[in-house]
Amino acid sequence: MMDALDPTQEPTLAELLERYAMLRDTMLGLEAEKEALGVQIKAALQTGEQAETDLYRASLKISRRVEYPVERFREVFGDAAALEVATIDRKKAEALAQAGDLDKDVLRSLSVVKETQALVLQPKTR
Repeated sequence: MMDALDPTQEPTLAELLERYAMLRDTMLGLEAEKEALGVQIKAALQTGEQAETDLYRASLKISRRVEYPVERFREVFGDAAALEVATIDRKKAEALAQAGDLDKDVLRSLSVVKETQALVLQPKTR
């Protein structure tokens, strides 16, 4: 573990990884607890209950996302406009290939892979 009392000594890579893993695990646990609490609070608010503390009052905020039905958009604005604004949902395309509606090999040949780097911690024990 990093020695907080000796700021002149640089931590080793193993010490940095240990601290990173500890913080990640703590945050994951806190996030899971926060999500579970949020589900309970939302359910109570939806039944008309009210919740507040000295500092906060809970309320539900409704978010709206505008979508345009593809077929109707295409009917009104045409194929070219529909194609111009369309995006391909990877999961739906793969599901169609799995179902046999699309050729899997052709779909695979169309794919473009974009790489990003992310630090992943793998548990040593399973």
